Amino acid sequence: MSQKNVSLPVLLGTPRKDRQSENVAKWVLGKMNEREEISTHLFDVRDFDLPNDHYGMEIKDQFPEWRDAIIGADGLVIVTPEYNHGYPGVMKSVLDLLLPEYIHKAVAFVSVSAGVWGGTRVIEACVPMVRELGLAVTFSDLNFPQVQNKFDEEGKLLDDAYNRRIVGFLDELVWMSRTLKWGRENLSSKFHE
Repeated sequence: MSQKNVSLPVLLGTPRKDRQSENVAKWVLGKMNEREEISTHLFDVRDFDLPNDHYGMEIKDQFPEWRDAIIGADGLVIVTPEYNHGYPGVMKSVLDLLLPEYIHKAVAFVSVSAGVWGGTRVIEACVPMVRELGLAVTFSDLNFPQVQNKFDEEGKLLDDAYNRRIVGFLDELVWMSRTLKWGRENLSSKFHE
């Protein structure tokens, strides 16, 4: 297929200084850009100037690039570190800016952890949250345990096994995104009227 027929933005979910997940997000984005059927763009929670006193769907028009990207998206990749078995609060705040725009779209998780479990618990914490947003979770995750050992100082991946793992991860995401896109376009639903 020569046309880019699925739009899959990537959300980097932490604003922390010296974040290891930035190398992961950039590597995933690069791999997605190599696939001719995928159109993608990196969104970084650092770039969202969220107010301290009010946020949610009421202010989504203050973030038109994010809103419009998700409206046009067929799915989403979330790159998230695990913080104390959970996800970063700012990532949740960014996701909460929208709601109907996510319904019946695929989401895939790339988890990052300094520990040996690779962020599996953050994905477990995220699944009920994104389900409430209307997103459909893929069954293929990509986990980066002990992420501090996976990239060199220039951000180059050191473990070649990930080049094989990401193929199945993206294949599943593209399949689910295409399937759900077909459903949104061809099947009636109270969410797509």
